[in-house]
Amino acid sequence: MTHAYDGSHIDGSAYVDVIDAAHRAPGWLNTLTAGWSAYGLALFALLMLVGWWRARRAGTPAVVNALAVPLITLAAFGVDVLLKLVVREDRPCQTFGVATLEACPAPGDWSFPSNHSALAAAAAVALLYVSRRLGAVALAAAVLMAASRVWVGVHYPHDAIAGFLVGALVAAVAAMTVRRHAPALAGRLARGPLRPLLAART
Repeated sequence: MTHAYDGSHIDGSAYVDVIDAAHRAPGWLNTLTAGWSAYGLALFALLMLVGWWRARRAGTPAVVNALAVPLITLAAFGVDVLLKLVVREDRPCQTFGVATLEACPAPGDWSFPSNHSALAAAAAVALLYVSRRLGAVALAAAVLMAASRVWVGVHYPHDAIAGFLVGALVAAVAAMTVRRHAPALAGRLARGPLRPLLAART
């Protein structure tokens, strides 16, 4: 049987400091942070929808880039999950047994890297290839998402950073590839069932 990895020697002391700070923080701040940590990914879905809506004025290749964002985000999530299964790091809230803002996940729900951080970073980077403005908003939100996962106690700082980097890297490679082949993809998709999603908006 493979033993779980203990990541506490990397930045466990920093994690404990963050948890102590959260315990001393105002209740409203913790409520906002916990809510954002739990439900904030919905904002990225909304930004994807806005990006697609706006891209419909810029031509079919731009719409292809926008439609690729959720697929790219899912790809980054898949890579992140595979890394979790390889590393098998215990959650810090299990290792330290501290009270946290979010319920500590059960054993076997591995910590490294952070799925939320990867999803948020991937969505943000992919959106940068659709709209710099939307991408910038998403990137700021992704940083807050990564930080919130440590604040609520379910990840070490290195989990959040690694998840962010995984998501950003996968998204950058995938988005560049889609952009390079967008005209050809647009021609193929225009003949398929996704044709209504490619229609220009006047």
